[in-house]
Amino acid sequence: MFGREHKTPDLTFYTAEDFGLPSPAETGTTFIENGTIKALFAAQGSGKVALADDSGFCIEALGGDPSVYAADWAEKPDGTRDFGWAMQKVLQKMGDTANRKAYFVSVLVLAWPDGHIETVEGRAHGRIIDTPLGAGGHGYDPIFVPEGYDMTYAEMEESVKNAISHRSKAFHQLMEKCF
Repeated sequence: MFGREHKTPDLTFYTAEDFGLPSPAETGTTFIENGTIKALFAAQGSGKVALADDSGFCIEALGGDPSVYAADWAEKPDGTRDFGWAMQKVLQKMGDTANRKAYFVSVLVLAWPDGHIETVEGRAHGRIIDTPLGAGGHGYDPIFVPEGYDMTYAEMEESVKNAISHRSKAFHQLMEKCF
């Protein structure tokens, strides 16, 4: 391999929106089901290989909830989403339980127009804290401290969070598995 020039072909990436595809209804009850729905919808609608993600937040003391419904937990009665409100809901449901274990999940599904799929799952384990800390990140980041760290995702530099996140882990698995 030494002395040989490696060329990478030019790649063009598109979104489902570029093909006029709406977002499909996420009717699955698992991350893999919802990711597969989205990836196959995009692959079959565009005629191209498609990549989709489904992600969420799972809390051991809540039986794994909010899980695939993490964004729905942030939905207020007026239809707007408020993750500050969702975090308060989590903390209220947890009460004073000693079990603070939680993890973020990201499932990536790569789908071909013929229906073939490849899936990977990345997880970032950690614990829930009682008081939201930090202004960065999004979603439940202010109450989640990843294993091996003493600060929340919302307090971390974005590059640090991105290097250890569930999405990063899933992406690295996908690269190893498919490329």
